[in-house]
Amino acid sequence: MNYYLGIDVGTSSVKSLLMDAGGRMIGTEQQGYEIVKERLDYAEQDMELLWEAAKSTICALVRRFPTEAGRIQGISYSGQMHGLVMVDRQGRLIRRGIIWADQRSADEIQKVYDRVGKDRYRNVVLNSLSTGFLLASLMWVWENEPECYEQIYKVMLPKDYIRWRMCGEYGTDRSDASGSAIFDTGNRQWAWELIDELGLDREIFPVCCESGSIAGAVTKQCAEETGLKAGTAIAYGGGDALMQAVGNGAAAPGILTANIGTSSQLNAYIDRPLYDSKFRTNTFCHVPPESWLLMGANLSGGIALKWLMNQILEMKNYDAMTRLAETVSAGSEGLLFLPYLSGERTPYNDPAAKGIYFGMTLKHTRAHLIRSTMEGIVFGLRTSLDIFKEQRLACRKTIASGGGARSSLFLQMQADILDCEIFTNKEQEQACMGAAITAAAACGEYADYQEACEKTVRLKDKTVLPNRENQKYYEEAFGLYQELYPHNRELFC
Repeated sequence: MNYYLGIDVGTSSVKSLLMDAGGRMIGTEQQGYEIVKERLDYAEQDMELLWEAAKSTICALVRRFPTEAGRIQGISYSGQMHGLVMVDRQGRLIRRGIIWADQRSADEIQKVYDRVGKDRYRNVVLNSLSTGFLLASLMWVWENEPECYEQIYKVMLPKDYIRWRMCGEYGTDRSDASGSAIFDTGNRQWAWELIDELGLDREIFPVCCESGSIAGAVTKQCAEETGLKAGTAIAYGGGDALMQAVGNGAAAPGILTANIGTSSQLNAYIDRPLYDSKFRTNTFCHVPPESWLLMGANLSGGIALKWLMNQILEMKNYDAMTRLAETVSAGSEGLLFLPYLSGERTPYNDPAAKGIYFGMTLKHTRAHLIRSTMEGIVFGLRTSLDIFKEQRLACRKTIASGGGARSSLFLQMQADILDCEIFTNKEQEQACMGAAITAAAACGEYADYQEACEKTVRLKDKTVLPNRENQKYYEEAFGLYQELYPHNRELFC
């Protein structure tokens, strides 16, 4: 049997997964790391540490499953999106990567709009420019660190650096590149005219191909460092939200994926480059050729619970938090949480937005704080769903993934607040699975992604249905939730 390796270069850890051609997960390995925040609005990571973490997970899998690892036919990647990684002509990192959670580049965004025109820019990219996106961070480096900018040979996304260390070829894929904010998303190529008008050098942007195209092969040096077989095919891979959709079987219209990880997103497979005319959502190229993904993105997903657990309540684990939250009724007895701890993207695209607990009284306990935080995260997904409905997107199935799929309380909240039946995957590491499926498709194991997903993705038989009694409380609470940002916007600074 053939085997495939999927590597997910995430925000908090690297995960590597070994899968057989039938979609059976053989094993996984994970190693974590931290975000470097020298200032409150900064978010950076040392890509060399990410490479060491990736290498460690690969080595561990090879040691555990030497026979299967010897039969790996292909490798692909899932990666945290939007971040800026820069290397010089020798392939050396110029500075730490500036990742998606970074908030420093608001001034540069306005300069881009002033130079090329906001409407013209958005009608090419099909997205608003946000802080933390590659273009905004690159313009910040140009303005504030000219000595770094002058050294640039190539720019890339975080997972592209890991792939370069494994195959020695520079490049990126269309799904991740469309999240760089300097990409002609409808035509699936770099936005060359905008690049020229902004005065950027075309040569720093690497070759860009479909996710399932072969980028190169495992080098001799990589083989010596990891135990992989030299010459093993390596595909370009894709952005984590897109790969997670593939790992959940979203390779055809009508499927939504609701992901609650560090951040949270609601994603819809689309077969044309549809975008919200108010640019409250994002449109990215999807992993299957000639497909796209409509995304509503919230910057504080599970990280809001992590913040509450570690910095406020000083609790030990999420299970203990969930048990407390279950003692409180739907709606948290009037306590609402606006989860804008790192600014927000959908629907306001405001890096200055702040989090709020609203309606707090003496009766509220830490159990209420926990439940209202969870509810606020799901209300963010509901905001995106309402925008999707405005676009008249048909939805026949909603699949929960990430940490939001591992908690029965979170699953029930999603069913109640989104008002739909919630499906879950039998496998937990959907982004890794999506990467492994892409590796298999790239190597010709399947005719196309639809066949690949049919043969590898298995959903659980049990689904979660909405609780109509809970919905009454949530509809009222969601109405108030929608008022919190508009009424407080002028106070954020």
